[in-house]
Amino acid sequence: MTTSIEQWRANARYFDFEGHKIAYWSAGTGRPLLMVHGFPTAAWDWAPIWEQMGKKHSLIAADMIGFGLSDKPRSGYSIHRQVDMQAALLEHLGVTEFDALVHDYGVSVGQELIARQDECTGAAGLGKIVFLNGGIFPDQHRARLIQKLGVSPLGFLVSKMLNRKGFGKSFSAVFGPDTKPSTKELDDFWSLITEQNGNLIFHKLLHYIGDRREHEQRWVGVLKKVQDRIGLINGARDPVSGEHAFNRWVDFLPEANAYLLPEIGHYPQVEAPNMVAPIAQEWLR
Repeated sequence: MTTSIEQWRANARYFDFEGHKIAYWSAGTGRPLLMVHGFPTAAWDWAPIWEQMGKKHSLIAADMIGFGLSDKPRSGYSIHRQVDMQAALLEHLGVTEFDALVHDYGVSVGQELIARQDECTGAAGLGKIVFLNGGIFPDQHRARLIQKLGVSPLGFLVSKMLNRKGFGKSFSAVFGPDTKPSTKELDDFWSLITEQNGNLIFHKLLHYIGDRREHEQRWVGVLKKVQDRIGLINGARDPVSGEHAFNRWVDFLPEANAYLLPEIGHYPQVEAPNMVAPIAQEWLR
């Protein structure tokens, strides 16, 4: 990480969204780039590529509702509401034209942005999008046991029982064999998850799994229309959305960009920042 977690926390700025305090970061110069993080982490995921991406882009990244340093209400965790929050942030910053880099949970945010643009209901200024590992195709998403339990009627118990040891084991399992997070990195991720007792709403944040199934036709179908301005950088060793999901992308979207990282897992920007940043910058040029 080029920035310490302490520095990252200190650099956070805040804006109000529907009465909730939302943490965000901005830096760099160039065309605005909205960076949307995954589950269950936070915008801190972008720290490994933040400086490099900021050399060519004006970066914007927020901790979504219920994540990281942002407020964690008892309800209201649909992807649609998260997109509303991102739109409000862009408006708050006066940004009308932008590209996007999205990961995991964030890929659904990206797909909803594209759908709204297609329907002329929002995101009019959206340009290109680079996707990282995530459930772009719901039938290719291989949920972990903790996710399956989290969306069950016992989900609240999963949140209650979640601790640093269990998180570290489950989280490390989705990384590549040679790019596992260090103890310090796991501590940093965990500190953001437990901010404002966020670990206790872990199961509520899993609302996105149902959203993906419900909106699959709309979110997947619209990608066909924008193949000339989307791309996927995918870690092949990801057990959740690895090479099998990459292959579906290539088959379904033959005219879109695609790049496979053979030994990388679910968090390409954390595991291989020096590979991800230049590829993303090239596609966003």
